[in-house]
Amino acid sequence: MTTIEYLAQSAVPLVFVLVPAIGAFLRTRHSPSRQAALETWQRWWAIGALGCGSLWMTLAFVGAPDVMATAIGFTRTPFEFEIAFANLGLAIMGFRAASASTRERLTIGIGAGMFLWGAVVGHVYQWFANGDHAPGNTGGVLVTDLLIPAVMIILARRAQRLSTSERITPALV
Repeated sequence: MTTIEYLAQSAVPLVFVLVPAIGAFLRTRHSPSRQAALETWQRWWAIGALGCGSLWMTLAFVGAPDVMATAIGFTRTPFEFEIAFANLGLAIMGFRAASASTRERLTIGIGAGMFLWGAVVGHVYQWFANGDHAPGNTGGVLVTDLLIPAVMIILARRAQRLSTSERITPALV
């Protein structure tokens, strides 16, 4: 595999963080309030990063398991089917988060983090213990698996804090 092929395959997961980030940024440039901007960011991230990213992984693992096995540096196993449906669960949670309460979004972010951060540990272990440098093991997937739940949690916490400060401020006046 050439360096360009490796970088291209490794970069595919980054689409699912870049598109929502760019979309939310462009959409909120003229937002009427911080709360409206934060809501837009949460929806873009929930749908684009967690929802669409996880749905893409579901379809890839179900539709092209041999390709995905090669991409992650393994031979094909039944475990890929389990990964597909774990990602389907994340996709459903991501789409649900688009219209969820702040507390529910926080819970969804934490739930996604448990799976995705566990995957990061597995990827890093395979990288150092077995020298697995496949693009689906050490590339953009590490960034997305770290960032997607972390950003969801951060956005939900900011929304909670903003909501709390707006409730307190009128009482002080």
